[in-house]
Amino acid sequence: MAKIIEINPINPQARLIEQVVEALRFGGVICYPTDTMYGIGCDIFNQKAVKRIYQIKQRPKDKPFSFMCASLTNISSYGHVGNSAYRVMRKCLPGPYTFVLSGTKLVPKIMLTRQKTVGIRVPDYPICLALIEALGNPILNTSAQTEETEELVRSAMDAEDRFGRQVDLIIDGGEIVPEPSTVISLLEETPQILRQGKGDSSWFGPAL
Repeated sequence: MAKIIEINPINPQARLIEQVVEALRFGGVICYPTDTMYGIGCDIFNQKAVKRIYQIKQRPKDKPFSFMCASLTNISSYGHVGNSAYRVMRKCLPGPYTFVLSGTKLVPKIMLTRQKTVGIRVPDYPICLALIEALGNPILNTSAQTEETEELVRSAMDAEDRFGRQVDLIIDGGEIVPEPSTVISLLEETPQILRQGKGDSSWFGPAL
């Protein structure tokens, strides 16, 4: 069964964050809380770990996962950010939004769509930001659910029940009321809402 580490969601303990990061560096797969829901993740540069998450999620290989960065500046290393996209993201990050951008050459191929695009988040959640900063690169971000199970994970106990035998480590950050992020494409000058979720999106533009 997965190891469970209880971390303060407001002031994450550095020594505990380092324990999780050590697992990530060795190719571990974790379940962790975010500002939207509990997610499953790994180091995006560990292809073996990414493939494990594809198996856990029962997800087709042509549907890449999104990932989390530590800041807007960090995003520009992995996604092409034009002036209009920068203004949009600066206004609402960190927050419960996933932005679709053209990926840079730094993004592993396994994380790119056929159109060479990526989904990137900067979560408004101290545990996530501490993990990314300590690891030094983005962490894969996907909801802690499978194609067969639509119900979202609300707590570490839920995560242990469903994924305890499939992940290496679970972060207990307390219970969360799960709601997906709002997905917004910034591939064109005008932002387009691809999925309405948590967070105000009334000023972004038309929904598809």
